[in-house]
Amino acid sequence: MHDTPPPSVPDFTQWPSFPFEGDLRVKQLDEPVAVEPPRKGEGLRECIACNAPDDAYIWVGERWRVRAMDRPTGLPMVLILESRSHLDLGDLPNLLAAELGVMTVRLERAIRSLDGVARVHVNRWGDGSAHLHMWFLARPYGRLQLRGTFLSLWDSILPPISESQWRENLAHVAAWLAEFGGRPLAEPPRIQWQTPSSIAAQSSAEAAAAAAEEAVSVIESAEEIPLPAADNEATSTAPEDPALSGKAETPGDGTRGDDPAPETDRDADGQPTGAATLPDGMSGSTGTDPATSGPDHPTTDDTGTTATDEPAGTGKGSGGTRDTVRG
Repeated sequence: MHDTPPPSVPDFTQWPSFPFEGDLRVKQLDEPVAVEPPRKGEGLRECIACNAPDDAYIWVGERWRVRAMDRPTGLPMVLILESRSHLDLGDLPNLLAAELGVMTVRLERAIRSLDGVARVHVNRWGDGSAHLHMWFLARPYGRLQLRGTFLSLWDSILPPISESQWRENLAHVAAWLAEFGGRPLAEPPRIQWQTPSSIAAQSSAEAAAAAAEEAVSVIESAEEIPLPAADNEATSTAPEDPALSGKAETPGDGTRGDDPAPETDRDADGQPTGAATLPDGMSGSTGTDPATSGPDHPTTDDTGTTATDEPAGTGKGSGGTRDTVRG
């Protein structure tokens, strides 16, 4: 019996939009599995979107949320539209299905209004996560080589845009969506008042930092990476024993054993007065900021129309807790 020859390289490898060149070889196709592994959010697997707080998003509404990647991308804008309810695309009731169309058009228009954006590609894969998430990828104007189906691959190849431009774009889209309801959470970058000489020095430092940091991409996001058939859950490690690590802590005072003890004021006879003098830079009291509140609940729904009926099974996922989105 003769071995089956490998399939020939498809014609699209010769398209101008194909990101790679040189000798290519088609991989051998694996045998199909009998049972596919569960996605994130299926079975006993934790759902990233349901556990994410609202402050991880750039805009939140009563039934929808929009988030970005955690740092600038190669494309001018990459955003993810998610439902609050833990539903996949084919599970949406009629109300959410209708709202998905409105939200898709609205978000596409918001991204296309950015300077330098020619088209917005809308994608849905869904092999990594069971929670509905739609990708919105902005193609730069004039970059004809990025047209077509390989845009998500080019996002991994292009150098990331600047941090300030990225944040400005996020704030613009969030404000656009908020005109129809919901709450914007992305803020524009603060103006850094500097002298002309310091601006040039900072620009060079930012360019070097951007080049050193690996850009996040669509195809590498957690939501789009299918899990292997075998479960390889990471095991939790026990906390380090201070006695074994040599970093023993002094019980009760919250300081390490090798830190100097706070000085104590003494009177003329050398007796302590009871008022402790802390080392420079330390404060005698600590505090934490209160947790942010959940999303507002306007009288109108996320699509700008009055909500008269909430279908069964579409309750809000976890209002203050989650997801992007990044199958």
